[in-house]
Amino acid sequence: MKFGIIVFPGSNCDRDMQWVAQGILKQPTRMVWHEDSDLSDIDIVVVPGGFSYGDYLRCGAIARFSPAMKSTVEHAKAGKPVLGICNGFQILTEAGLLPGALVRNANLHFVCDRVPLTVERNDLIWTKNYSKGQTITIPVAHGEGRYHADDDQLKRLEDNNQVVFRYGKGENGDSANPNGSCNDIAGICNEQGNVMGMMPHPERASDAVTGSTDGLALFEGLVKTLVAA
Repeated sequence: MKFGIIVFPGSNCDRDMQWVAQGILKQPTRMVWHEDSDLSDIDIVVVPGGFSYGDYLRCGAIARFSPAMKSTVEHAKAGKPVLGICNGFQILTEAGLLPGALVRNANLHFVCDRVPLTVERNDLIWTKNYSKGQTITIPVAHGEGRYHADDDQLKRLEDNNQVVFRYGKGENGDSANPNGSCNDIAGICNEQGNVMGMMPHPERASDAVTGSTDGLALFEGLVKTLVAA
């Protein structure tokens, strides 16, 4: 099962993702430069976090036009897995692969923390190793991570069961939503379930040296499910 990790000028989580895919999971992995349009050898495309092209215009707005992303769109349309993390989630919404938008955090501050997430679905290729309703703790690091959609789009997301992760509750029972996302949304998928975007960083909670492996189950379940398919 071969991972392809898109690398943009400004990507800063690409090597973290490479370590998970190649170093921990022992899967073949190729770093795909943003100007490369050939994804024919790739099974799973990951669009990592960072600041693609410096996010000078709007997060993900320039990256969506790259040759690698145009091929990623075709990869997704063919029903193949695509995962966007943090800036990658922003890029997937800009590219039209996922609905809604990621905008400035409600408090207008960059947030870097670990937050509890509630697993809303465990019937997807991304969540097979979790239990529905399970709480996991995953790092976040973003300034524009507030998920926003209009009321009609939010209703469609909820009706279609496209919310995969929500920000959970803190130790005092208050909402752990770090950015003001609508409906506490931390991650969503497309209607087919093969494309998922999430603001938290599961790759940063996949190695025991980081103090948590709650994110590793996502990648282990993904590989196991696709190998068995």
